[in-house]
Amino acid sequence: MAFFKRELSPVERFESALKDKQAGRLKLADRLRIAETVLEEKRAAAERLAVAGAANAQLDRADTDMRAVEERAKTLRAALVEFDEQIASTERALADAKGQRDRDVVAGEIEAMAAAIQQAAPGFGTGAAALVEAVTKSAASIPEASRFATNVDAVRREVLAAADLICWELRSAAVRTRAGNANITLRATPEPEQPPPSEIERQLIYTLSPLLWREGIEARTAPAFALVELPKMLLPVALRHQHVDYLNARRVQTLMHVHGSGGSNSDLHQDDPQLVDLDALTAGEKESAQTDVA
Repeated sequence: MAFFKRELSPVERFESALKDKQAGRLKLADRLRIAETVLEEKRAAAERLAVAGAANAQLDRADTDMRAVEERAKTLRAALVEFDEQIASTERALADAKGQRDRDVVAGEIEAMAAAIQQAAPGFGTGAAALVEAVTKSAASIPEASRFATNVDAVRREVLAAADLICWELRSAAVRTRAGNANITLRATPEPEQPPPSEIERQLIYTLSPLLWREGIEARTAPAFALVELPKMLLPVALRHQHVDYLNARRVQTLMHVHGSGGSNSDLHQDDPQLVDLDALTAGEKESAQTDVA
């Protein structure tokens, strides 16, 4: 009855090869030790014959025997050096295979995390949509319920867009990890995030232009093509003037693949003419509205 053998992993193959080479080196070292012992005996015998004044024929035979053993010992030494080089090369290959195995484990964990998020996201969206539908399908109109439904729908869109983004980033990180281009540790203690000021409501948004706004006495800037937590009071004017867009917008997904989410002109200064002043835009719209009313 034929049995199918399990295919060995690269680590197992290199471990087996290293063990075989180490065993072969031990055997070769024993043969060299024996050859060197015989060589010393042949040299001692030739020396005794020469001191005793033996005939030329005897000296020739002794010299021939000594040279033969000497050549064999030389060959064994060269073979031993070659074995040492092969063992060193196999040890390096084994270390590389173990490193790749560890990277594959980490990459697999990252991909599993992305798959779990992707699988859980529709359930969150369905639950949030059911909450919104419970309000919008009702015949009664309650301002508190309407605000609740609006907030839930905004959170649903933001969370689903963020889930798509994190899944893409996790899978990219898994690819980099397998290739050895990322330094990621499993179960690392996350750094505590600094929450935004509680008095300012913010919206995670993607910038299409470099932006400038003020929060109290602090002037803040954001580069184009970056993820930014923008104050919600500035969001409508930024959306109307096409300076930002939601994360789940199709063009945002394309721009993130092209430019990433870190910004393409993050070295702009506050007085840079490219910056779009959102406070000035908001003030301009208010003045225009007041003029229309007048």
